[in-house]
Amino acid sequence: MKLSARDIGCVRGERRIFAGVSFALASGEGLLLTGANGTGKTSLLRMMAGFLEVAGGTIELTGGSPDLTIAQQAHFVGHLDAVKPGLSVAENIEFWSRLLGATRGIDETLSHFGLSGHADVPAGLLSAGQKRRLALSRLVLVPRPLWLLDEPAVSLDKQSQKRLAAVMSAHLAQGGMVVAATHSALGLRLAHELRLGARKARP
Repeated sequence: MKLSARDIGCVRGERRIFAGVSFALASGEGLLLTGANGTGKTSLLRMMAGFLEVAGGTIELTGGSPDLTIAQQAHFVGHLDAVKPGLSVAENIEFWSRLLGATRGIDETLSHFGLSGHADVPAGLLSAGQKRRLALSRLVLVPRPLWLLDEPAVSLDKQSQKRLAAVMSAHLAQGGMVVAATHSALGLRLAHELRLGARKARP
């Protein structure tokens, strides 16, 4: 499987954020998106997820399911945790399970991010870090080859950062791909780096 972008651009309103961005990822590889605020890291992730239109160029995922879009073969975790506060932790997982077609059980999913003891707690009562861990649980709920992560480690303590790194490492070892935009250390080294706002990407 291969994810490739060729000379893509991003325009928000009447402002061009970036142009001529290219990269390629193979199965088992990750891409770290870096750069100053406003250089388009989130916009690039949202374009890959199908939320924003690409202003020129192409983004392709080859070797996957030909009848599915990139978005249908990806998990996107953005700035907002997309947690329903009126539902319990387990009920949030159940909702995502029905929506995504889960292959893992609730207990197994929650254990990956240390939330097993919080299954019955209303999500609205969770701390910021716990809400983030609940949002990240979607990554292991149902396998998808491409993970698009926007500041995934925000609000996480060191132990939770280690859990995230372990989950990402396992996904890559199984042939998955990760594109992560972050200002924080992820606890693992990704194969490629693309610094937006720079003249060219660092390999």
